[in-house]
Amino acid sequence: MKKEQILIRISGKDQVGLTASIMGILARYDAQILDIGQADIHSTLSLGILIRIDEKDSGQVMKELLFKATELGVGIGFEPISDVDYESWAGRQGKNRYILTVIGRSLSARQIAMAAQVLSSHGLNIDAIKRLTGRMSIMHPERNVRACVEFSIRGTVEDKAAFQKELMAMSRSSGMDFSFQKDDMYRRMRRLICFDMDSTLIQTECIDELARRHGVYEKVAAITERAMRGEIDFKESFTERVALLKGLDVSVMQDIADHLPITEGTDRLMSVLKTCGYKIAILSGGFTFFGEHLQRKYGIDYVYANELEVGEDGKLTGRYVGEIVDGRRKADLLKLIAMTEKVNLAQTIAVGDGANDLPMLMEAGLGIAFHAKPRVKEEARQSLSTIGLDGVLYFLGFKDSHLGEQGKL
Repeated sequence: MKKEQILIRISGKDQVGLTASIMGILARYDAQILDIGQADIHSTLSLGILIRIDEKDSGQVMKELLFKATELGVGIGFEPISDVDYESWAGRQGKNRYILTVIGRSLSARQIAMAAQVLSSHGLNIDAIKRLTGRMSIMHPERNVRACVEFSIRGTVEDKAAFQKELMAMSRSSGMDFSFQKDDMYRRMRRLICFDMDSTLIQTECIDELARRHGVYEKVAAITERAMRGEIDFKESFTERVALLKGLDVSVMQDIADHLPITEGTDRLMSVLKTCGYKIAILSGGFTFFGEHLQRKYGIDYVYANELEVGEDGKLTGRYVGEIVDGRRKADLLKLIAMTEKVNLAQTIAVGDGANDLPMLMEAGLGIAFHAKPRVKEEARQSLSTIGLDGVLYFLGFKDSHLGEQGKL
């Protein structure tokens, strides 16, 4: 029996039972569903169904569908698809699929147009668009001030590095963030996330807070500036700065820990990650004392940072204990924890803001520069600067509507 393909397009006001009614008619004629997709925007649906059916039945099927569409008050259209066109289309499916996530406090038509134009200029086709954030309130615009859209795209990126660089440049100039990821099983099965601490999980640098309490902030800041200019490396600058803390009473550290300014979105992010079974680590060039404070607060699984030596008199000696956690050490620790947890590196995530975070950002399956310094943002593959730390959830594909009580804003 000769068969043919028909593309059915239905649009109009969404209503309970519409899809069931349409599929009921198709079922009576034993139609094969080759593809199906539906979108619903402001109670208006767009439903597409590609069927394969006996040629002798196609006329009657279209007639019945037309009557049902009239009864339901929706529009319907039909388009025959040849065997050659179908095979050509089917042959392009499942190859070189990517996800582009776009985030901002809000998203305008201009911003979406910029993102779509970049995709188009690199020969990438948009297959689907999905909103991940909840709907904004017009009457109460201060609520849920965030917008995230996920593009499912298909095609071949000839120069991925250049494409990523273009996205990061647009991020800096347009007030929106991007994540471009291959749409594979690892993207859907992340299991380990490693955070920098200072200026990432917390909105301060702990060594600066200690220096202020000890009256040596200006000296510490000068050493930090030399390190940023590349005049001294991290280990040398760290040793010099810690030496300036000699004599500070350890009780000051507890007072600082009790008043750490937690980064926007951290509470929500940690709650969701723990509920979903992620292993969480702090890999910090800061101090263990503060990392362990956050560990107790959020149930973090691993903390690796720098240990300050405390004398018998309860004061800092100006020295540290053990190996310094610098950029290279962070990357090594990420790999070590992944091995311990039997997690593929492609399933790991790293989040940080500084140059010493770059090695782990590049090592992880998903490396996110969070409110990062310009150099870090330029070199990173993903960037998040417009909203809080819980924006990481959208890069992982979470939707607000799926998060329930754990994901309340």
